[in-house]
Amino acid sequence: MLISKDNFRKKCIKEFKLASKKNRYYITKRINQKLLKHLKGVKNKRILFYYPLEFEADIRQSLIFLRKKCEILLPFMEGTSFKMVRFRLPLKRKKFGILEAGNSHRQIKTVDIAVVPAVGVDINLQRIGFGAGMYDRFFEKLKKKPYTIFIQPKLCFTKERICDDYDISCDILLTPQKNIKK
Repeated sequence: MLISKDNFRKKCIKEFKLASKKNRYYITKRINQKLLKHLKGVKNKRILFYYPLEFEADIRQSLIFLRKKCEILLPFMEGTSFKMVRFRLPLKRKKFGILEAGNSHRQIKTVDIAVVPAVGVDINLQRIGFGAGMYDRFFEKLKKKPYTIFIQPKLCFTKERICDDYDISCDILLTPQKNIKK
């Protein structure tokens, strides 16, 4: 039975939001352990992180730790996509309730590693996001595709191909339960 991308997205978001507070502590700890282990030894790289929403996997511990060794970037929304800005405090709440660092006139065109939240993932390890297509448009503008890590607080994976050709794919998917490599 074919499932639509939109129905799969709704199902995954519902599961994420139902995760109990008790499980969130475990999820946060496990995801950060896995992410830091995966990025062990990374130095002097540009890493694009996301700043988590309430029901996304909280990767702030990894972001803070890697800030000492790497240049940490965050998305800064512009129209239907975003640009990368350096992670610096204070963060301000913007559209969709996302916390962002301040805008910058600096044009950052390359990134070595991208850590991206994923609502769902299909058989080709392509991302089902929140439906706005911001990451897809952003990655399309990059000249060189970075090493991409998708993060999910709970595995939401389908063995069907439900993504479009323009949906970004990852090199590895990290969840508390398991890792899936391309």
